Amino acid sequence: MALIGKEYLEHPVFPQLKKYSEFYKDLSFDIMHWLNTGTSAVVNIDTYVFSSIQGTLDSIYEILMKGRINDAYSLLRKYYDSTIINIYTNLYLEDNFNFESYFVTQINNWIKGKDKLPEYRVMSQYIRDSAKLKPISTLLHQENLYKTIRERCNDHTHYNYYRHILYNDGELYLDSRIKLLDSLLHDLDCIFIQHFAYLFYLKDNYMMSSDYIDSLDVGLIPEEDSQYLVASFIQEMFDSIIKAKRPDIAAAIKEKTAMKLT
Repeated sequence: MALIGKEYLEHPVFPQLKKYSEFYKDLSFDIMHWLNTGTSAVVNIDTYVFSSIQGTLDSIYEILMKGRINDAYSLLRKYYDSTIINIYTNLYLEDNFNFESYFVTQINNWIKGKDKLPEYRVMSQYIRDSAKLKPISTLLHQENLYKTIRERCNDHTHYNYYRHILYNDGELYLDSRIKLLDSLLHDLDCIFIQHFAYLFYLKDNYMMSSDYIDSLDVGLIPEEDSQYLVASFIQEMFDSIIKAKRPDIAAAIKEKTAMKLT
């Protein structure tokens, strides 16, 4: 029996993981109809990126319930990597697409299993160097917050210190267990904020509610400006996470987009 009690099982990291998992599930479904220019994919490639992220978050939840904080952090690094891949592929497609050649070779070959993407550091630097995303990068990277989170994830993944082995034993008494969950929750929130900020600054059409397309599907004329309405689940996350924790990023997104974020 794992030495985890009520305080552990009722930690806010658990409902937060569920909240983020549901967000990616909804987002995966909502953006399916947006086709990626520059690829031969029939379905939006982000649909399966988001559903994969949902699965990773669900796995973190299940592993944490068993007290295996070290494994959870290794999966948190996987979540971090997935978000960088998602932003990099969208940004690279946007930067390199043209109608003459149409297919963006690097991304299309990755989809087809012919080539690998660049290593994490190359993708991360490409994002940070992007003029398109500079307003968000400037806000996110004023300090070394994300470098520290990345290092913490790597410490757990590679057992850089002996204590990280102990963090994976749910049978072992650890007086730091709640503090470890506090740290993981903080890092989880920060990774989500970074992903949300980059994604919707770059792809604000992904915010769109289904009202406009639903009207077209049933042969009705959509209401005026309904293409700028924001899906309710995105507005909810914008309010409860982005505006609440990073109002500066919320303001930058609202300033750039034509979508009706409140």
